[in-house]
Amino acid sequence: MRIRNVKNKAEIMNESCYLLKNYFNYCGKWKEVFKNSNPIYIEIGMGKGKFIIENALKYPNINFIGIEKFDSIVAKCLKKIPDGLDNLIILRANALDIDKIFDNEVDKIYLNFSDPWPKNRHSSRRLTSNVFLDKYKKILKGDSTIEMRTDNRELFQYSLVSLSMDGYILEEVSLDLHHDNMPLITTEYEDKFSDKGMPIYYLKGSNLSIYRK
Repeated sequence: MRIRNVKNKAEIMNESCYLLKNYFNYCGKWKEVFKNSNPIYIEIGMGKGKFIIENALKYPNINFIGIEKFDSIVAKCLKKIPDGLDNLIILRANALDIDKIFDNEVDKIYLNFSDPWPKNRHSSRRLTSNVFLDKYKKILKGDSTIEMRTDNRELFQYSLVSLSMDGYILEEVSLDLHHDNMPLITTEYEDKFSDKGMPIYYLKGSNLSIYRK
């Protein structure tokens, strides 16, 4: 993916009230950051932010955190956020650090159109690999879920297996999300793919069995 540079990205990021810095300081304390005990949903790899912003607008009683590692993409997201969204925070962070940012306090993880890392030698970089599933165990609460969307069939098949092997219950699976008429908020990538008639693969997995002996 080629990322177009945003020339004034540093200024945008420095001036935005939605970008939280020093986020490692808040591990285990996110209720204090939001000043409430509402559920916390995070999107790892939020892209330009359409999905996370629209969800925050639609569900004011849920706290949303968007995570992205590229400055220019973060800046593009920040420019879209309207004033007065108290339930949205953006982090410029690497997914590898996720278990240093949260401590069993996340209710849901969204993985939307993640990098498929198609080569076998890069499989540990996939966001549904054992490397990341182990990190998710440290950040998710009991009775929490992972929702994933992708246009990549191989990544989807890999994820179905990896989540199942790790004890997740697959509550919902779709091989063509938009034709299944499921109500949803879309991402920028999703709109492009669906407009071309490409199928969108979707799964929702519960980690209940991880916490129940």
